[in-house]
Amino acid sequence: MNRIIALTEAGLKLAQRLERALDAEISYKPQPFADRVQRYFRDGDRLLFICATGIVVRTLAPVIADKYQDPAVLVLDEQGHFVVPLLSGHEGGANHWAAEVAGILEAQAVITTAKPYLRPKYTVGMGCERHCPEAELEKLLLACLDQAGLELSQIECITSIDVKADEVGLISLAEKLNKPYQTYSAETLGPMKPLLSTCSDYIFKTVGVYGVAESAALYAAQQLTGDVPELVLNKQKTPKATCAIARSYPTAEQGA
Repeated sequence: MNRIIALTEAGLKLAQRLERALDAEISYKPQPFADRVQRYFRDGDRLLFICATGIVVRTLAPVIADKYQDPAVLVLDEQGHFVVPLLSGHEGGANHWAAEVAGILEAQAVITTAKPYLRPKYTVGMGCERHCPEAELEKLLLACLDQAGLELSQIECITSIDVKADEVGLISLAEKLNKPYQTYSAETLGPMKPLLSTCSDYIFKTVGVYGVAESAALYAAQQLTGDVPELVLNKQKTPKATCAIARSYPTAEQGA
């Protein structure tokens, strides 16, 4: 859930401007403040605070775990001029969310991490039933790109698990789009499990990984730069296919 936390009347008015656009719920002066806010955080709610940064830091400090588990946290000033991704900028998507909020308010997203100034590498992972038509795979892929706000030209490759190395629909789609098609073994993809949005025991029993599309996209992104990959778009699916998009950032030397 997206949750906006406001502490003043000015903050509440700003929250109301954002409520519908962000599909968010407003919490105005929640009480007891620390207990309620910490509970939202532990529940995995993405939090947008309209207040001083110091209040947020002191309140969340006892419940912060790490960047792979913590939900995105933003801080917005009452005038709506600056949006600061405070926690989980990359892994939790706070940087991307800050850009979204900034676009709505015509504000400035204050990105303090270095990597966003480098151009990320994007990869697509796909899974499908045997003999899934190319047309269905293409429709899903293009819908996912649109949802992620990406162009086909930004995608480095289309990937899957090695049992799909001979999947005609995926092969022909990659050829049509002029993208490399790469597949990986279940053993190779296994270490991506902690980065998956969901884990499917059924998929694991079937092919040996907890998610084909996400695992393949994440591994391919990692291979491109050597950096820790992240999901840009969690697995999307049709009755016959799945698709996910991942990215990783090059080092400063690679980006130069």
